[in-house]
Amino acid sequence: MKIFLKTEDEIELMRQANQLVGKTLGELAKHIKPGVTTLQLDKIADTFIRDHGAVPTFKGFPNPYGGPFPASICTSVNDVVVHGVPNKETVLKDGDIISIDCGTLLNGFNGDSCYTFCVGEVSEEVKQLLKTTKESLYLGIEAAVAGRHLGDISYAVQSHCEAQGYGIVRELTGHGIGREMHEDPQVPNYGRRGNGVMLKASMCIAIEPMVTMGKRDIWLDQDRWTIRTQDGKPAAHFEHTIAIRKGKTEILSSFEEVEELEGKQY
Repeated sequence: MKIFLKTEDEIELMRQANQLVGKTLGELAKHIKPGVTTLQLDKIADTFIRDHGAVPTFKGFPNPYGGPFPASICTSVNDVVVHGVPNKETVLKDGDIISIDCGTLLNGFNGDSCYTFCVGEVSEEVKQLLKTTKESLYLGIEAAVAGRHLGDISYAVQSHCEAQGYGIVRELTGHGIGREMHEDPQVPNYGRRGNGVMLKASMCIAIEPMVTMGKRDIWLDQDRWTIRTQDGKPAAHFEHTIAIRKGKTEILSSFEEVEELEGKQY
């Protein structure tokens, strides 16, 4: 395992890449409504990212199980946990949820963030899943302080979600991030306090709880990208890229533009 600590200049470049991801999610929030296809959302994101001088990192991302990722964002609807492939057949409808995972490469450094959106009127039961998942992300971030361990982040996420009866996906994790989208270390959403790599100032990681309403079991769809819940129940996914500090963690990505448009529904 090789963990790269970042300089302050590098962290600033990462902040710029991540702020662009936040702006892209904010732009997409304007278009998420019944009748829109996930392919339309992908085209909006691709244009927005490139117009701001960056490259969508996910486009062409390699896959150990099949061909490279064909789109610029992941659009995961309802029971899709992650890596949903945008297409013209998937039309958003009232009551859906959609997790949009977005990555940018700007000036040599990566940004990565995800937000789960409501489409129209969503049931209170599903809103509670989103609320709990988002809360667990921020609890994980609070635990990400220099001198503590990766397991402290993992435990914070897991304990909060499982206390509400939700499932924590085990096969997928957060990750280090920098010049590469995925760097060491892996950041699981389950674990024990005090375990794992010690966190050091200037480490940059992406924390991303992937939480299911039902059981945590998942399966890989025929496209070799889309990962779904086995029981067909909804899943939520929120992600921030952070820089670890000796004191309070610095969040490099942002949900501000999304929340300004949506209001804090959960």
